[in-house]
Amino acid sequence: MCQNIPFVEDLRPLLVSQDKLPVVLASTSRYRRALLERLLTDFSCRSPNVDEIPQAGETPRALAARLARLKAESAAGGAEIVIGSDQVAALGDRVLSKPGALEPAIEQLTACSGQSVNFYTAVCVISPDVDVPRTHVDLTTVVFRSLSAAEIRRYLECEQPFDCAGSFKAEGLGVSLMQRIDNQDPTAIQGLPLIWLADCLRALGITLP
Repeated sequence: MCQNIPFVEDLRPLLVSQDKLPVVLASTSRYRRALLERLLTDFSCRSPNVDEIPQAGETPRALAARLARLKAESAAGGAEIVIGSDQVAALGDRVLSKPGALEPAIEQLTACSGQSVNFYTAVCVISPDVDVPRTHVDLTTVVFRSLSAAEIRRYLECEQPFDCAGSFKAEGLGVSLMQRIDNQDPTAIQGLPLIWLADCLRALGITLP
């Protein structure tokens, strides 16, 4: 029987003393919520109201950065630190959306076989104590093995990553599809670059760890 493979990294949250403003995550993503729980024990989530359609001529990196800022801005409005984030996966100039179902996921992974895919993970932090939002875009490059049709179908039927851009979960069985991952922050590909975010939160007065 096919089973999900747990991520081997220790996921115990760090204990945090939140001395100042409350923190809001402008996202309903269960993946981003779980990531932020590794840093903070107390925060709330708010659904952003953002049109995610790319603008004409917009690069994947620029799209991720713009959407992260729009999400933070749409959820802001009080004496809070608001975190907005967005991730765009790109195979060359082609943006890889969340497939939503098996057949589109098969098509995505078939196109990615033997190729490099760039993941641009943007984060924007808004605080009433700072005039200019703090922003960051992390680049992760995933190099896929040459995948057979049978491998692709077995993987997708097992893990069913249909809510993930690129049609795989790097923190799960999807790692078996890869030749290598090039990055500076292993959490970025999961949806939120925690190394940069932790440094940003410390600068805003939140004690970590």
